Amino acid sequence: MCDIECLWECNDGLGESPLWCQDETSLYWSDHAGPSMEQASPRLPSMKRLNIVTGQRDTWPMSQQVGSFGFRQKGGLVAGTNSGFCTVDLETGSFEQIIDPEPDLPHSRLNDGKIDRRGRYWCGSMDGRLQDCASYIYRLDPDLTCHKCAEDFPFACSNGIAFSPDDTRMYFGDTKGAAVHVFDLDIDEGRIDNRRVLFSLEDRKPGIIDGATVDAEGYYWFALNIGGKIMRIDPTGRLDREIDMPIPSPTCVTFGGDDLETMYVTSQQSFVSPEQLAMHPQPGSVFAIHGLGVRGLPEPKFGA
Repeated sequence: MCDIECLWECNDGLGESPLWCQDETSLYWSDHAGPSMEQASPRLPSMKRLNIVTGQRDTWPMSQQVGSFGFRQKGGLVAGTNSGFCTVDLETGSFEQIIDPEPDLPHSRLNDGKIDRRGRYWCGSMDGRLQDCASYIYRLDPDLTCHKCAEDFPFACSNGIAFSPDDTRMYFGDTKGAAVHVFDLDIDEGRIDNRRVLFSLEDRKPGIIDGATVDAEGYYWFALNIGGKIMRIDPTGRLDREIDMPIPSPTCVTFGGDDLETMYVTSQQSFVSPEQLAMHPQPGSVFAIHGLGVRGLPEPKFGA
């Protein structure tokens, strides 16, 4: 039996991309939209950090949305943002652009992404209006070159990128398409192909696929946003487990803590109705799920 703990009622408008930093015993994540409840501070995107041991809480206002990010081997962060791939300095809040893969699409921004075990950053774009299927998966290599991948697969909103423990698969959540896809991954060449549907949500609405991770046993976990669940899928696409969250809007999951046995969950207040808010007063909080009986995998760092 698992136990769900609310760690911080931080009122995230759209919390995303949690990452565990073992050296700091801390969880990092981004808030795309800024706080949704009425507050004295301006409504700005931010990066946040919670030290699980000391309880120290830090917030850094950001000048643009951070859809996802990773730690760099050289220190600091690499991120997918409104202006493309960037490095981010948390102390100054400054962004240094690396490249914008879609400069001609004014409503496009980079969204969900993960770093593979060769230090490459894979990130999908999205249409900010959630209308046009004109977004793609991109790969940023440690030499800072950018490559468009799976060019026959356009979509409206990327989510749920994760890699199997043996580096032979890349998972991808097509939010508008209501499906988890799996690609064959050539980790040495940085190539994905042979896309197929692993799991469909067509018969499980309401609920959309959001951020995801993979555990040490090779099972895929994702947040069912609007549906209020965390779901675990086995490598064949079979639904293995569902966990009901105390909120309707979990957004992303990651493993951390001692031996990577705790699952951390971000959430959002954006798009939560007043009726839902009255029934579930903690959307936009960060949660920990204890007692799952599985372990996660360390997240690699970007190779530059």
